[in-house]
Amino acid sequence: MHLLKYLLSAFGLSPSALRGFGSPSSCISFSPRGLPGVSVSSATYYPENVPVHISTPYTTIDSSNLRAFCRLELVIVTNETAGSYANTEIWLPDTWNGRILTIGNGGFAGGVDVLNLGNVALPQAFAGISTNTGHNATVLDGSWAGPGNDNALVDYGWRALHLSVLAGKEVVKQYYRRAPKRSYYMGCSTGGRQGFKEIELFPESFDGVIVGAPAHWLSRMMAWVNYRLLAVLPEASPRFISADLWTNVIGPAVMKRCDALDGLADGIVSNPWGCSFRPESLACGAGQDTATCLTTHQVTAMRRLYADYYLGPGYTLVSRGYTLGGESMYFSALGNQPIEGSADWYRYMVFNDTKWTNEDYNDTTYQIADAINPGQINAIDPNLLTFASPPHNGKLLHYVGLMDQFIAPENSVDHFLRAHAYARGHSTHGVENFYRLYPVPGMAHCAGGHGASIMGALFQPPPPTYDADHNILAAMVRWVEDGVAPSTLVATKYVDDTDPGKGVAFTRPLCMYPWTPRFRGGNPNDARSFACV
Repeated sequence: MHLLKYLLSAFGLSPSALRGFGSPSSCISFSPRGLPGVSVSSATYYPENVPVHISTPYTTIDSSNLRAFCRLELVIVTNETAGSYANTEIWLPDTWNGRILTIGNGGFAGGVDVLNLGNVALPQAFAGISTNTGHNATVLDGSWAGPGNDNALVDYGWRALHLSVLAGKEVVKQYYRRAPKRSYYMGCSTGGRQGFKEIELFPESFDGVIVGAPAHWLSRMMAWVNYRLLAVLPEASPRFISADLWTNVIGPAVMKRCDALDGLADGIVSNPWGCSFRPESLACGAGQDTATCLTTHQVTAMRRLYADYYLGPGYTLVSRGYTLGGESMYFSALGNQPIEGSADWYRYMVFNDTKWTNEDYNDTTYQIADAINPGQINAIDPNLLTFASPPHNGKLLHYVGLMDQFIAPENSVDHFLRAHAYARGHSTHGVENFYRLYPVPGMAHCAGGHGASIMGALFQPPPPTYDADHNILAAMVRWVEDGVAPSTLVATKYVDDTDPGKGVAFTRPLCMYPWTPRFRGGNPNDARSFACV
C-alpha cells in the first residue's frame, strides 16, 4: 500500500488535509517577522525526489526519495550578552499534516539531526525542528564546554532546544499562514534527557513526547561509565574480559539460563528480571583453558558490571547495572580504550581540568558532579503533573532496549516508578493516563540488536507500516488527538535491517511495563503468538 494512504489513515487525515503550501519562491523569500534574535542564514528548496545530501557534525542524510520541502537554517541568539547562538534547522514539507515534530540529539550533540529530519519527520508530513544545541562538534567531543564555558553548558543543558521550539512554532505558523495544531517530540539518549528536561521546565512545549533510553541523570550515568570501564580496563590487566569471552562463553551461558523463560528459545531474553545467573558458574576449574571460562579476577569484574552501583554513607544508588541478555553488545562499551566522552565530561564540564583521565575517577567524583549539575543538565524531577494534567493533558511514551550497552535499562524503570509514585501521592491522575514505558527485548542503545525493535523510532529503518500499532509516532498522535491510549505495540525485525526490502524476519509485541511477552504457541515469528503477562 502506498505510504500516503498509510499516513492518511494513521494520522486521521483526509486527502484534502495535506495541502500544498510550499513553493520555491515562498521558501527562498521567507523571512521571519517579529522574532528578535532569530534570523535565516540560508533557505533551500528541494523538489520531490531530487538527490539530497546534507551533512552536519552529528548526522548525514543522502537520499533521493524525499517529499518536496523547504530547508530553513536559522541562527538563534541564546544569550545576547555572551554573544552565543544556536544553529537550528526547520524542514517544511510542501504537503504538511499541521503538526510539528522536534527531534533531539545524542551524546554531546554538536550538529542538527538532518538524518531523522529526513527519515522520520518528512515522510510523515511533519514540520521538523532540530538544533545543534549551541555548538559544533562530534558527539563525543566535549571540549567546546570549557574549561569554564558555563554559557555553552546552559545552551546544551536546555536553553538551545527550548528557544528553538519557541522560534520553530512561530516560523511554522508564519510559513504556512496557520498555527500548528499539535507539537510533538522524539529523542533518544541525550534526546531522551532533553525531552524530560523540556517538559519539566516548560510543560506546555509539547503535546506528546517520545523518549528512548534517556541519559536523564547524566552526572550519575557518567559515573557508571567510568565505574564499568575501571572494572575491566586496562586491557593488560587480569580482569579484562575479551570480546571472545563475551561472545563464546558469557553470552551462551546467559542464554542457556535465561532465554527460554518466555516460552521460546529464540536468542532473546524477554524478562531479564526473572532470570538468576551467577558469574561464578563460569569460573575456571583446575587446568581449564582460560579461553573457555572466567578467571577469579574476571568473575569479580563481571559481578561489578551486572550489580547495581551504590556509594556513600547513605548507600546512594548511582546506577543500575547491566541486564542479562545483552552480552553480544556489552564489549562495544567496554573495549580497550576509555570512552573519551566520559573523560571530557569531567575535564570540561565538572572539574575544568584538561588533564583529568578516567583513572582519576573515585567514589566522590559523582557527588561533585551531582552538586554542580553543569548547565542544569539533569532531568530527574518525578513531578510531571503540570505537563500531564488538565488543561494541557500531555502524553509521554518511553522505550528502552534491554540490551542497551551504554545506559543501564533499569535506570529507565526507576525513573518511571518515581513518576508513578509521585503521581499516585499527589493527584488522582494515574501515571498510566499520561506515561507508558516499553522495555524492548533484544534492542541495543536506541536502535539495533538482534531482537525486534523497529517501531518508527529515531535511527531505525522505517516500520513495515505506518499505522499506530507499528509506528510509535502514530500511536502517540492517536493518544493525544483521539484519546486512544496505546497498550501493546508491534516491533519488527527485518531479514536485513539495512535493507527492509528483503522482508520481515519476525515481529514481537512490545509490552507496557511491568508486563513482558510470553510465547503462547503458534508461529514464533508472529507477534500475535505472544501475550503480555
